[in-house]
Formats: sequence, structure tokens, C-alpha cells
Amino acid sequence: MNENVKIAVLIPCFNEGVTIHKVITDFFTAMPEATVYVFDNNSTDDTAEQARTAGAIVMTEPLQGKGNVVRRMFADVDADIYVLVDGDDTYDATCAPEMVNLLAQQQLDMVNGARVTRIKQAYRPGHRFGNILLSNMVAAIFGRQVSDMLSGFRIFSRRFVKSFPALSRGFEIETELTVHALELRMPITEIDTPYKDRPQGSISKLRTFSDGLRIFRTITRLIKEERPLAFFSLAFVLLAVSSTLLAWPIFLEYSRTGLVPRFPTAILSTGLMLLAFLSLAAGLILDTVTQGRRESKRMWYLSIPPVSTQSATNIAATPE
Repeated sequence: MNENVKIAVLIPCFNEGVTIHKVITDFFTAMPEATVYVFDNNSTDDTAEQARTAGAIVMTEPLQGKGNVVRRMFADVDADIYVLVDGDDTYDATCAPEMVNLLAQQQLDMVNGARVTRIKQAYRPGHRFGNILLSNMVAAIFGRQVSDMLSGFRIFSRRFVKSFPALSRGFEIETELTVHALELRMPITEIDTPYKDRPQGSISKLRTFSDGLRIFRTITRLIKEERPLAFFSLAFVLLAVSSTLLAWPIFLEYSRTGLVPRFPTAILSTGLMLLAFLSLAAGLILDTVTQGRRESKRMWYLSIPPVSTQSATNIAATPE
């Protein structure tokens, strides 16, 4: 690797004392020129001590949640290329040099490590199904470039990291990372990486249903913020259809008798139709605002210099 290119390995941790020492050692072995940062998120075990013993720079983030940790990491660490990986020893550190080289050689902004495993305990059916469902939702709305949206192993450029707003608090941060890249149409790619089960004594912090619901809410929020016309147009259709269904019997009764006997229903139908058109107007206005926000984010992204072409060539050409 080129000594002029700073590579930072970022490891968010909460009670990973069983695994963190090995994770750090593996990444130092795979990329000895990298600097490893461990951000401890209120661990009650010896995570921080184990990380220092392994040679990592240890920092703390008091706000609980992976999203809060990633926000702090991206703000405090200065580098040219960032490797974000979980501290649970489920990802293969030997894949990191290839992913870094790919990002540098092709001048990408994100390389996603898609998890591949045959170990059922490593990637439980519920997690796998939820990942597929949520990834397909994001792909249908924002574009299909990432098949494993919830992977915790990614490589980023400085441009990506310093232009990323990081609004999420917990495990939904992976969704926000993916949508950020897709929204700004950044050059990204994905490669398969081995994925294994946690070592004995290590406990997963991911809760299938509650975290899955939070991720779903995050996707809904991102649709509202990044695709407001589509979001509010759907609300318009639902409200307009409901209003029409309620009003139709009233119109039939009026055509036969000339009377409107159900005033509450008529008032409700009128109110729903007014709300429908208010939703449509809100979608049109917010779509213009979102376009301006997207242009501003794009200009901020372009103001950050990429890894130089010469440095990228040196990284890609240097043997592992």
C-alpha cells in the first residue's frame, strides 16, 4: 500500500471483549499500514482493554446505538479510505485489501461486502429473510446496486464519509449508508465476502423483530424525505379512493331522491378529498425542496477531493 494514503479501520463495539482482540489482530495482519480505531459504546465488559492491548486507538461514544457510534467515527477520524467492520469476528479481514484496492483502482466511493455463508447459525433464516425483503424494498425505490443492504463490512472513500449526514441511531445505519450512496448516484460496487458464526461466548445484539421494525421505519422515513412526490402521491390515491367509496352511495341516493340523508358521511368524504389534494400539493412542493437538498449534498460531495489518481494506482499495483 502507498504510505501517503491513510487507511482507517473503524470498529464500533458494544460488549465485544470476547472477539475484539482477534478482529484487530486480523486486520493488522491483513493491512499492517492501516490505523485501527475502536469506538466503545458503553461496554460493560473488557472490550476497551482488549482493544488497547491489541494496538488499536480506543475512543468512546456515550450515546447508545450503532448509528451514534458511526456518526462519531465519521466526524472524528481523518483518513483517505475507511474500512467499517463489526467487532464480532464474523467477517473475513483477508478480504479487506482486495476491497480497498478495488475502491482505489476504480475510484469508487463504497465497496459493500455481501455476506456468503452456509452456516445457518451465522446467518439465521429470520435475518436472511428480513435482509432480502428490506434490500428489495430499497432496490425497488432507490435502485438495485446492493444485494446485502445490512452488511456490516464496507469500504468508503473520504468523499462518502465526510458528506454522509448520519441521522440514524441504531442498526438502521446500514440502510442510511446504502440510500446515501444511491441517492447521490455514487460509484459503488459489491463483492462476496465469507461470513461466519460468532465465536462461543459472543452474543449478538441484533434483535430480529424490533430492529427489523426500526429499519422498516427508517426506509419509510427515507422514502418520505428522498421521494416525497411518490410518498405523498400514494397518500393522495388512498385518501381519494376512500373519499370516493364513501361518497358513491350518497351520489346514488341523491340521483334517485334528490336528498342527501347522510350528512356526516358526506362531510367525511369531502374532508378526505381535501386532505388528498393537500397531500398531493405537499408532495409537489417537497419534491422541489428535496431536489435542492440533493443538489446541495452533491456539491458538498464534489468539494471533497478523492484519493489522487497516482495514489490509487500505487495502492492497486502494490502486492498484498
